[in-house]
Amino acid sequence: MTFRQKATSGFLWNALERFSGHLLSLVIGVILARILSPEDFGLLGMLVIFTSVASAFVESGMGSGLIQKQDKTEEDYSTVFIFNLGTAFFMYAILFVIAPYISDFYNEPRLTKLLRFLSLNLLIGSFVAIQRTKLTIDLNFKVLAKVNVSSSFLSGTIAIFLAWYGIGYWALAFQILLTGIFSFLFLLHLCNWKYSIKFSQKSFKELFGFGFKLLFASIYAQALRNVYDVYIGKYYRSSELAFYSRSIGFTELISGTVNSVIQQVTYPLLSKMRYEPDRMIDIFRRLIRMTAFINFPAMVLLSLLAEPIVLLLLTDKWLAVIPLLQWMPFARIFYPASSLNLNLLNANGRSDLFLKVDLSKLPLTIITMIITLPIGMKAMVIGHVITSFVAFFFNAFLPGRMFKYGAFKQIADMSPVILNAFLMGAAVFFVLLFVDNLFLKIIIGPLLGGMIYMLLAYYQKSKEFFELMGMFLNKRNE
Repeated sequence: MTFRQKATSGFLWNALERFSGHLLSLVIGVILARILSPEDFGLLGMLVIFTSVASAFVESGMGSGLIQKQDKTEEDYSTVFIFNLGTAFFMYAILFVIAPYISDFYNEPRLTKLLRFLSLNLLIGSFVAIQRTKLTIDLNFKVLAKVNVSSSFLSGTIAIFLAWYGIGYWALAFQILLTGIFSFLFLLHLCNWKYSIKFSQKSFKELFGFGFKLLFASIYAQALRNVYDVYIGKYYRSSELAFYSRSIGFTELISGTVNSVIQQVTYPLLSKMRYEPDRMIDIFRRLIRMTAFINFPAMVLLSLLAEPIVLLLLTDKWLAVIPLLQWMPFARIFYPASSLNLNLLNANGRSDLFLKVDLSKLPLTIITMIITLPIGMKAMVIGHVITSFVAFFFNAFLPGRMFKYGAFKQIADMSPVILNAFLMGAAVFFVLLFVDNLFLKIIIGPLLGGMIYMLLAYYQKSKEFFELMGMFLNKRNE
């Protein structure tokens, strides 16, 4: 395949994998939510920050360093594997020791065994990190799609059986661990990389020199993203944490899918073009418009349909999710565009700037947390909306200076999409005022909204509309 064909194929397969993976997780999560209690989900939510930060240490930005490096060798891959494996054992030992103290912090004794069990996934993940990196470099997202979807389906099916059997929150813990185990088995079979114990100090210094800045940025991002979970778990009921997490989970189906595809596909894609800046920025602009074209209408519709989604899928024991889900999509509406800007810095070898941009947002986030956390859950989510919008300007500032394509130019490119999304939203909102049946709302909303949005795009001769249709039609005819 040509580079363009390979990139297009990678984009489509990654989009398919991410969307089907998130959709599968949503379906499995809905079934589990109907069987288990919000408290069960809240227990695992208390531990997310610890496992996420530990995972960031294990990866240490070394995989990103491999993707960005132009002349990779087998010695580079082996060095990263040895480092990841050693770090995984070290982080597992730390979490094993501090687990009782974390339980004491939350005043929840069940967390000790739970954290020690979940942390085993660090060890499993370190054995397949290189395989995932190699497939990403090759833009071979078809294999990754098969592995991730199959692993999620098998682990989710077993988790549903275990939950029905009556083991409570342990069903969720087994789901996480089994996903890692199945991924390991599939990648071992499908990726031909052979394990090696060669370690090169030269490779380590070069890759870690790039990656350690991403390590700090990743730890900072994970800690900041999950500090709300710590506060809610400590000062609110565990069920409140489950409501908050569930509102994020629904937005991840669309915004998380778009963002994951952007991060995984565009990083190796833009890295290959770092010495062709005009071509790189041209593709970057198209990606900015395309992500907005997909994400904006989806987030508006999700907000409008929060009530029927929650009541029909989760039942009224999750009623408290509705006001949170009405606001949370707007906290993720600029998220993919922000990720694209940060990816542009990394693709050009400027992980130092990536770290500076992330740290520059810290005062805003802390101030917002201090103001909103004591007020309540809804205030926290509205705080997310404000900070995510301001953060977009921070993230786009340096790309604007480096490539003359900053936040205002990006918003100007996205403005037709933004206008269409909110025109569509106004029309759907008005129509749904006359519909009482929840099932009809969840059917009419997406159908009417999609039709209005596509018609607006068609009559405006939107490049994104015709490009997206062309991509899928060409792929279908291959």
